[in-house]
Amino acid sequence: MTRLAGSSKLLRAMNASAALAHLLEQDMLTRADLRRLTQLSTPTISDVLRRLTDAGLVAVVGHHSGRPGPNAEIYAVNPDAAYAAAVSVRDIGASRTPSVVAALCDLTGDIRARIERRIDFLRTDPRTALVDAIADLRTEAGIAAENIHHVQLAVAGSYDTRAETIRHVDVPGFARPGLVPETAAALGTRVGVDNDVNLAAVAERRRGVAADVDGFALLWLGQEGLGLAIDIGGTLIRGARGGAGEIGYMPLYAPGSIHRKVDLQDLLGGAAIMALGQDHRVPGRTPLEIVTAAATDPNQAAEFITHLADRIAVGLAAVIAVLDPSLVVLAGPIAQAGEDTLLAAVRAALRRAAPLESTIAVTTITDDAVLLGALDAGLTAVREGLIAAIRDNQA
Repeated sequence: MTRLAGSSKLLRAMNASAALAHLLEQDMLTRADLRRLTQLSTPTISDVLRRLTDAGLVAVVGHHSGRPGPNAEIYAVNPDAAYAAAVSVRDIGASRTPSVVAALCDLTGDIRARIERRIDFLRTDPRTALVDAIADLRTEAGIAAENIHHVQLAVAGSYDTRAETIRHVDVPGFARPGLVPETAAALGTRVGVDNDVNLAAVAERRRGVAADVDGFALLWLGQEGLGLAIDIGGTLIRGARGGAGEIGYMPLYAPGSIHRKVDLQDLLGGAAIMALGQDHRVPGRTPLEIVTAAATDPNQAAEFITHLADRIAVGLAAVIAVLDPSLVVLAGPIAQAGEDTLLAAVRAALRRAAPLESTIAVTTITDDAVLLGALDAGLTAVREGLIAAIRDNQA
């Protein structure tokens, strides 16, 4: 009898989690809609909706009056049932003062609060800064701390999940062992960490040009550094220690320099773009200004654009040769500043450099792709957590 009772509870939990999953995907549904989607009986669906409503996860948001008989109730998830927060930490360039950008979204994905701070991490402990950023979001949105179910952190580095340590990161204090679990304990919620370019790829798949492809590679051209995200069938490849995609470290052959390490960062990093711009007399005080000026007047800066595209093609040729992706997305401030001018030059350079063919496109996301991807990842974690909690609590 105990086994039968347990099986009954498990079945109810599976039914409830399935209904919630459909409501999260479809936005608003009636009992009839849920019955059709889940193939459950009318009494079972009614019981499931009662349980979800009592738990505060679902609410009646309207009535459907277009059919004979009583008006059908329309159900939707309660947006205030849980929240996800995202924090993006990045170096903003010449000032060397890192910027922290954070946002908070409800269970439907609507952004409720957004802030940006410049923080001197030589004087401020990262844990304190992260906790304060979440507190500022809560204050702006007017919600309690316990309603935030997940915080997603985006860093220009890699996260070793086994050691719970951020690696290859230049922002002071963020490589300290124990930072992530300490921050999670201080916030009283789960904290996920991922590379910023990986999270930009999450946004690209959900909101950009990669929405309908089987897999793609995203090359991030930043003002300072480079990054690569690899999406295969909707799954990001992170590597054994989270370091997959650190393409800036890819070594290059350099005649006459066999005793000096030369890598792709030396060819495409911010300092390299500055030097290339100066060589071709393209005006600008930053890599972004130089590429913007070149794209604005491509006739005058044709040689600069061609040489920059050739350098980008070196990195992409290696990516295409190894992965053979159907799509490569150029993203980041440098790629967006170059727009169609740089894109056309890169396509031409790749035809000369790589025997394999891949479609090359520039990202269409105009907002902060890293922050949006972090919100998307955090919201997915919150939704999966709620579904798992239903199963655990009722099974």
